[in-house]
Amino acid sequence: MNKLLVAIFDNEPAANTGLNALRALHATGDITLYATGVLVRDGQGKVSVRKSIDPGPAGVVTGLAVGSLIGLLGGPVGVAVGAVTGTVAGAVRDFWVAGVGLDFVELATQHLQPGKVALVAEIEEEWVIPVDLALEAAGGQVFRRSRTEVAEAQFDHDIAAIRGEIKALEAETAHATGSAKNRLQAQLAATKTSLDSAMQRGQQRLDALQREAEAKADALKLQVSQAQGEVKSRLEDRMKRVKGAYHARGAKLSQAWSLAKEALAV
Repeated sequence: MNKLLVAIFDNEPAANTGLNALRALHATGDITLYATGVLVRDGQGKVSVRKSIDPGPAGVVTGLAVGSLIGLLGGPVGVAVGAVTGTVAGAVRDFWVAGVGLDFVELATQHLQPGKVALVAEIEEEWVIPVDLALEAAGGQVFRRSRTEVAEAQFDHDIAAIRGEIKALEAETAHATGSAKNRLQAQLAATKTSLDSAMQRGQQRLDALQREAEAKADALKLQVSQAQGEVKSRLEDRMKRVKGAYHARGAKLSQAWSLAKEALAV
């Protein structure tokens, strides 16, 4: 499963040991490590980024989710990695891209106390024990959350809400006359413009999803090419699951995009 992981350590050397442990698990095929980052909270509570977004061992940068989570954990320091824009919209965008809930961010932030170091990583894993044992041995406290289709769900909600508004305005316009009809027609035009903007955001999300899927496929292909025997077989199964999940997400977004296009054509 595709997950975001935050491991809290007492110091940077311990966090670096944890990072090396994740890379070792990638090498043995226990996980696929996509990207990592490291945050430090000093004695005064100020957060700084020690390592922004490092590519995983495959050398392919797939760090959108890690960068967004760093921004959410670091607050204004997220600007350093291009995650948080300093606006409500920017924070919402980070939640969508990271694909984790506010409760997870709050939990990790609560444990990132002054003097602590956070190792952030995006991984694929089928079982939690290898990562837990390796990071706990390095002195880490591990928190993880499966990434969900937050962006897709929000997009579906937005499209459905705007389509509903268009339908209601069309029905009201059909029975209106004079200046009231003109006003409703103007509102209807503006609402259709909003739907068109939502469609454009959806298309951008589809494009980003495709790029992310291709980058992660490249990372998995390289990992498979370096493996043998049972490990190679396990990684090939993982790659099939990852591809299947991304195809399913793309299909959902494409369907929502088609419905929105139909609403604009009316």
